Amino acid sequence: MLCVAGLGFATSCSDYLEVSSPSVVDSDFVFSNTTTARAALHGAYEKWRGLANSNVFGAGLFYASDIAGSDMERHPEAFTNQPGRHWPETLYQNGNYTSSYDIDSYNSVEPTYTGLFDLIGKANAVITAMEAMPTFEEIMSAGEPSGISQIYGEAIALRATAYRELIKYFGDVPYQTVFGELAEGLASRDFIYDACIADLIRVEPLMYVLGKAPDFDASAKNYFSQTYVQGLIGRMCLDAAGYQTRRTDLGADFYVNGKGEVITFEKKGTDHHGATYGRRSDWKELYATAKTYLKKVIDNPGTASFVTVDPRSAEGQRQYGNPYQWFFQEMHNSDVGYATESIYEYPQQAGGSTERPYSSGRPSGGGGSKATPCKSYGQARIQPAFYYGMFDPNDMRRDVSVAVTGSSGAGYEVLLNFAMGSTTKGGGLAMNKFDENRQAAPQVAKQRQSGINGPYMRMSEIYLSYAEVCAATGDAATAKEYLKKIRERAFPAGMADVDGFIADCGGDILTAVLEERAFEFAGEGDRRWTLIRNGLLGDRVKAIKELTKKMIDGLKTNGYYEFENGNIISSHVYTKQVDAKTEYGFRLTAQAPDTTDPVLYPGWRGQADDWETLGKSIKFSYGTATPATNLAIKGLFEQVDGDALVADGWKKNDWGCKIAELETEYLTNVFLDWDYTSAPIYLYPYPPTVVATANFVNGYGFQNE
Repeated sequence: MLCVAGLGFATSCSDYLEVSSPSVVDSDFVFSNTTTARAALHGAYEKWRGLANSNVFGAGLFYASDIAGSDMERHPEAFTNQPGRHWPETLYQNGNYTSSYDIDSYNSVEPTYTGLFDLIGKANAVITAMEAMPTFEEIMSAGEPSGISQIYGEAIALRATAYRELIKYFGDVPYQTVFGELAEGLASRDFIYDACIADLIRVEPLMYVLGKAPDFDASAKNYFSQTYVQGLIGRMCLDAAGYQTRRTDLGADFYVNGKGEVITFEKKGTDHHGATYGRRSDWKELYATAKTYLKKVIDNPGTASFVTVDPRSAEGQRQYGNPYQWFFQEMHNSDVGYATESIYEYPQQAGGSTERPYSSGRPSGGGGSKATPCKSYGQARIQPAFYYGMFDPNDMRRDVSVAVTGSSGAGYEVLLNFAMGSTTKGGGLAMNKFDENRQAAPQVAKQRQSGINGPYMRMSEIYLSYAEVCAATGDAATAKEYLKKIRERAFPAGMADVDGFIADCGGDILTAVLEERAFEFAGEGDRRWTLIRNGLLGDRVKAIKELTKKMIDGLKTNGYYEFENGNIISSHVYTKQVDAKTEYGFRLTAQAPDTTDPVLYPGWRGQADDWETLGKSIKFSYGTATPATNLAIKGLFEQVDGDALVADGWKKNDWGCKIAELETEYLTNVFLDWDYTSAPIYLYPYPPTVVATANFVNGYGFQNE
C-alpha cells in the first residue's frame, strides 16, 4: 500500500499514463480514510522498528559507540579484537587513525546509512502523496487534529527521527523530502535540523496527545503521538544547538540555517584533521524553542506519567519501594504492554530478534539455545571507577543500572569478572536494567528473542532536558525544581541532598543537571551524545581516566583503593552459593533492605524464582529440590578478613587485581591518545558504495574506498 501511495502521486503529476487502469489505486483513494492511509504508513513504521532495534538504538552503530564509548560506559572485549568498532568508539586515536581506518570494516555502517534513507523514502512517499491531495490545505488549516492529519504528522515525525539519527552518526548528509528523489549531494546539517523542526512545529497542533489517537488503543505507545513530536522538537533543538564536529573542507558558506543564511559558530578546542568543533551562535534561540515544547509535554503528557511511587507491595523479605526500578520491571512484564513512563517504545515481539538484554542488559553464559536464560553477550559495560567512585551508595538507581553478577545459563547466579571477554566470561561490570530472569515467559529456546521493547522516549528524559534548557538560559530556579524531582525519586526519603549535589558540581546548576542525567540513564547509551553536544566529552573522559589511574595505583600498592564517597574496591571479593528460595522464599531479588545481607545486597539480581517451570519446554531441571542458585558476596565495597572467610567455606575471587593487571585495557585504551582538546572525530565515514555513487566524498581524513 505504501508503494501504491507513492505511485498514485507519481501518476497524478505525470502525463505518461494516458489511461488509468481500474486496478491502479490513486492517492485520493488511499488517503480518503484512515484505514487505507494507515496501511500506507505501516511499511515506514516497520522499517523504523527494524532500524531502531538493529542499527540505532539496539545494535549497529548504537551498539558500537553509544553504549560503549563514554566516561561511564565501555566495551567488554580486548581493544584489538574489534577494530571496526573500537576505533570509532575511541575517536580514531585522536583522529590520527581516520586515514588508516578501513571504512568497510564495520558491517553495520552501510545498512544504517542506506536503511535510514530507505525509511526517509517511505515516509516521503506518504508525505508527498498526502500533500498532493485536493483536500490537503483544508486538513492543514483545520486547527485541530483529525485521523488524516495525525497520519501525516506521524510521517513527518518518522522522517525527522531518521534525519536526527543520520546526523548523529554521519554529520552532514543529503536532504531528501520528495518521494523518488535520489539521496545525493550533501546538505548542511543545520539546514536539515531547522527544516525538520519547522515541519514538526507545523504538524504538532494537528496530532493527538498520547492515548487519544483514534486508530490506537488508549494504552498504546507504539506510534508517534503529539506528545512524542513535542519531545522530538525538544531533542532536535538540543542537538542543533549543541557542539558538533564539522568539516572545514566544504566551503565557508556551506553551513547554513533553515533560511539559507550562513551560520557563525562558537568554537571550542582546536581544529583537527579537517574538522572544527563548535556550536551555533544562535543556540539560545533553539533552546527557547526546546523549552516551549518540552514544557508542553510536562503539562499534558497524555497517558505517560512520571512515576514517583513504586506500586508494588513487599513480598516477605523481598522489598520494593523503588519507583525507578519499577520502570524497568514494567518493560519485562508483558510482551504487549507498555511502561507507564514511556512516551514511545518501538515494539518487539517475543520470538523475534531483540537486542535487550542481549547487548544491553545483564549477561548470561548460557548457550545460544535451550538455556535458562540463553546467551546474553553484554556489550554495554560500565567503567569501574564510575560505579565505585561516582555513584552515590544511597542512590537506588545504582543496583538497577550496574550488574556485578550474571547468569550461568543453567539457572545459577555467577560473579562477573574483569578479564577481557563477553557474556559472564569477562568484560567486567555490565548494564543491569534488562534481564530475562525478570520476564514472566522468557524465551528459553533461543537467544536474542526476549521481545522486550525499546524505550526510545520517556518522561524522565523530558524532565532532565527541560531542566537543562532552563539552566542554560538562566532559569536556575526551574532547573533546580526538575532536577529535584528526578533526584528525590532516586533516593530514600530525605537523602537526595540536592543542594549538596549542586555544591559538589561546583555550584553550577547546569553541570548538576547533566551529571544527574548520567545516573538516570547509566548504561543506556545516552551519555556519549549528551557530553558531545555540551562540549564536555574531553573534560569528563580526562576526569575518569585520572580517577581510574588513582584506583589502579592504589590496587597495585595496597591491594585496595578507597574513593571519596567511602566505597572501597579490593583486589579480591568472596562469594558463596546459597539456596535462596529455601532461605528467603524467592531467588530474584529487588531492592536490598540494607547493606548487611550478602545475598540481597547489592540488589536487583539473583535468578528467576521458577526456572523449573519456565524451562519446562526444554525439560530443564536442577536435579535437586534445594539448588544453591544465588550468590552471597562479601568485600564488594569494604575490606574484609579474606582468610577467615575462606576458612568458613567462602571462595576467593579476583576482582580489582584483574583491573590493575589489565591496565592497558581499562586505562590506556580508553579514548586512546586523545588530547581532550582536538575536535573529536566521533562520526562514521560514509560507506564506500555511497561515496562511489552519491556525488560527495568523506571528510575528517577518512578514505573514500
